Amino acid sequence: MQPPPPTESPAAPTPAFGPPRVMTGIGLAMCGYACFSVQDAIVKWLVADLPVFEILFARSIMIMLFAGLLAGPHVYGAALRSRRKGALLGRGVLILAAWLSYYSAAKWLPLAELVTLYFAAPIFVMVLSILILKEKVTLARWIAAGVGFAGVALASDPGGTVDLLPAAMVLGSAFLWAWTNVLVRIISRTEATATQMIASNFIFAVGCAAALPFLWVTPTVTQALLLLGLGVAGGAGQYFVFEGFRHAPASAVAPFEYSALVWAFIFGFAIWGDIPKAAVFGGAALIIASGVGLLIAERRAG
Repeated sequence: MQPPPPTESPAAPTPAFGPPRVMTGIGLAMCGYACFSVQDAIVKWLVADLPVFEILFARSIMIMLFAGLLAGPHVYGAALRSRRKGALLGRGVLILAAWLSYYSAAKWLPLAELVTLYFAAPIFVMVLSILILKEKVTLARWIAAGVGFAGVALASDPGGTVDLLPAAMVLGSAFLWAWTNVLVRIISRTEATATQMIASNFIFAVGCAAALPFLWVTPTVTQALLLLGLGVAGGAGQYFVFEGFRHAPASAVAPFEYSALVWAFIFGFAIWGDIPKAAVFGGAALIIASGVGLLIAERRAG
């Protein structure tokens, strides 16, 4: 059975967030971040031989097809008829700008500094959720975000001097990504998850397609299968994260984005044989502790 068409009434009320809904949102978002970690591992595998624009173009096309299979063909028309086309398109532009900035900075920054700076995003989400969404951020959520960021810093073991321009580009991408998370909460009041997936990835596909005539490399059979897996992982990740922000406040979900780093360590060891240092295990422990602590606090809330 196909889900009903998305509600587009601008007067649709925002759902009340009780502890069960918050827990559901956190669980869905964590599933999404795990899928994104699979996506990142596939991208790392492919980027050695294929242009980034080609990889991301294929990913966006696959996610749009995934959304159509998930919600039915009517979702494409729903995206065109949406009363929030401006917000949907704006979110797509922000995502495209964030990814381009992030991958451009990766050319100059070591991975440790890159990851550490990018994980300022959950802090930005909390600040924006106060200013834009008027959410009340509890002390537990602030503590969880702070402890999680400390864990990322410890696990990444940043050292040396960070170049100012690339660092600013990464922080800019983190801020843009935080804006997209806040927009999910606003748009989800009236738009279905699949509609958001179609709109944001359409902008992404158009932006990447412009570079394909100059960069195209024909993939092998193995690479084509990996691109297919990339689309599935990216589509599932977007669906779970969008649904997570639909069920829970942005400030409650944001600290759990740190869990993606733990998955990154696991995949790095399983696929490339990377053995984490002691600092990595210490950082991972802080990240897990921040998530578990917030989980317990949210269960006791209300």
